[in-house]
Amino acid sequence: MSDIIQPQMKDEIEQVINGLTFTKNFRSASAEEWYIFLPGYQDIRTKGAAGKAIIHYDLYGNRDVFINTTIIFDDPALFHRDKHTLVYGIADELVNRLVGYADTLLSVHAGENSYDAEYIQNRS
Repeated sequence: MSDIIQPQMKDEIEQVINGLTFTKNFRSASAEEWYIFLPGYQDIRTKGAAGKAIIHYDLYGNRDVFINTTIIFDDPALFHRDKHTLVYGIADELVNRLVGYADTLLSVHAGENSYDAEYIQNRS
């Protein structure tokens, strides 16, 4: 897919992912909430984090159960259709950093760029 991304978008994705930071806001026995900070993006109302990630864990240890991850972007600049590749890249990086290799059901909320995905560990 990286071969079809415009060079300018590749640069923006790299810049945003390199500047991506997050901080844990809340943790319970079954969930975590993380604030997501992105260079150049912020919640226009609070001027804070550009979004949040909510991760719900399996409490019973069954490896065949998915972790449910929801990412909500609050900066309307990320809602525009031309930012879909950026939103996808950020969400993919967040899943890799916050969830790792666990099987994950992902729901991304970003206006027109909202989508659902599954991350499934290859079990050979």
